[in-house]
Amino acid sequence: MSLRPDLLIIAANVASGARVLDVGCGTGDLMAALRDRSGVDARGLEIDAVKVADAVARGLSVIQGDADVDLAGYPDASFDFAILSQTLQTTRAPHLVLDHLLRIGRRAFVSFPNFAHWRVRLSLLWGGRMPVTRLLPERWYDTPNIHHVTIDDFRAFLKARGIAVERAWFLSGDQEIGGSAANFLAEHAVFLLARNQEDCSRLSQPV
Repeated sequence: MSLRPDLLIIAANVASGARVLDVGCGTGDLMAALRDRSGVDARGLEIDAVKVADAVARGLSVIQGDADVDLAGYPDASFDFAILSQTLQTTRAPHLVLDHLLRIGRRAFVSFPNFAHWRVRLSLLWGGRMPVTRLLPERWYDTPNIHHVTIDDFRAFLKARGIAVERAWFLSGDQEIGGSAANFLAEHAVFLLARNQEDCSRLSQPV
């Protein structure tokens, strides 16, 4: 089984035997890799019923659910890692989804396509049209991406909300690159995030 480059990074940085929640897990490729290679206790949440059925057929613990709605039902700190790979930009309220990730998991992995990559900029500048690339293959009218986030947007968002970046990886094609010019050169990014327990307790209290 071949994993996407961002999933390879996540898989390499999840501790053996950890408890993991993979949000937007698809057919469970990452979960299967973590289970088979590292003995991870992996659970999944996926909105697409067909993908849920495929994952369950592989012997994976996946339920159908919507990240925008169903993460609120998970207890605080119930997983070592919560994972949201290539899904943040498809959620209706990404800031709330991220808050729940950091409440549910002691740490969170988030990966997303970078909408400030030079090919995206070039497509808009010279062609005047929304880009179609290897990582963004859908046309504007059928894309699931509803929040177009850049690496610098995400960094500013984390800083404003007091979320710590434990580590970050930036990918051009399938190759890792440095972070200094990542907003221009990286096609996608992976962040490992953490939030202190005081903030997590506050987020879990009813308003």
